[in-house]
Formats: sequence, C-alpha cells, structure tokens
Amino acid sequence: MSIPAHASTNFQTLLRAAADGSLALMECLDAATGTPRYVICAVGRDNGDYVFTPFGHLADGNPYEAYLPPDPDDPNGFIHPDR
Repeated sequence: MSIPAHASTNFQTLLRAAADGSLALMECLDAATGTPRYVICAVGRDNGDYVFTPFGHLADGNPYEAYLPPDPDDPNGFIHPDR
C-alpha cells in the first residue's frame, strides 16, 4: 500500500518542525462534533505573527484500539479485529 505524496510531504514538514523545536500541542474543538481535540501543530511566523498549521490530533483513549494497522500478509489490506 502506497502512502500518498501529500501525506509524505506533510510528514516531512512535521519532522522539520520537530527538529526546529517548532511544534505545539493546542486544545481545539472538532469542527464537526464540538468535542475537544488535542492537535499537533507546526508553528511558523508570518510578518511577526505566529501561524499554527494543524497536522492531526492525538488519539483519545487507547490508540491501539483506534487504528487498524497494515496486514503484513496482505500488502493491500489491513488487520481487522474480527479475524
């Protein structure tokens, strides 16, 4: 399974921000549900102002329960809990 170019580009930007010490964790509200989210942001500057670019939020609860990883036996599939 191939990771799309935009995701790889965003990941590289996130790595650069981390290396520069330019990351922030912000409490935001989910736009669809209004639920509080803890969002990882890159911090930049624009004409003296701070600019926060969101990259994603931290998983609520147990992250191992929130995501299904790739299946090592099927390069096009994911591990499902019902298997």
